[in-house]
Amino acid sequence: MSGTIRLYTDGAARGNPGPAGLGLVIEDGEGLRLWGGCRYIGTATNNVAEYMALIDGLKKAAEWKPDRLEVYLDSQLVAEQIKGNYKVKNATLQPLFRQALELVRTFPDLSVTHVAREKNRGADALANRAIDEWSGRQG
Repeated sequence: MSGTIRLYTDGAARGNPGPAGLGLVIEDGEGLRLWGGCRYIGTATNNVAEYMALIDGLKKAAEWKPDRLEVYLDSQLVAEQIKGNYKVKNATLQPLFRQALELVRTFPDLSVTHVAREKNRGADALANRAIDEWSGRQG
């Protein structure tokens, strides 16, 4: 598929660190949902979950081979680090940052935009669903 693809990612952790999940939504340029998914990732901090969501999302978006990829996430920290505006000082985040940057560079045209959580509801809901489903199996 050529054209523009929109990727919405979100990572969530209940506690910091705590049970964590990620949610992904992929839309075409017109806003039609092409794919959505979630995954429980174990115990993690919120920032680790956000990076893992971005990495999973970039891998999934690559399947569509878009001419342009627009990435939306509600983590200002991750968005600004990927754009090169903030340094990655946390040693735990550095390998995740490098992996995400490597994936970012595989797209011919990519933008990263920080959005309010309300604008990222689909991915946010999926990230929380991953944790809820895991919690339901534990109880």
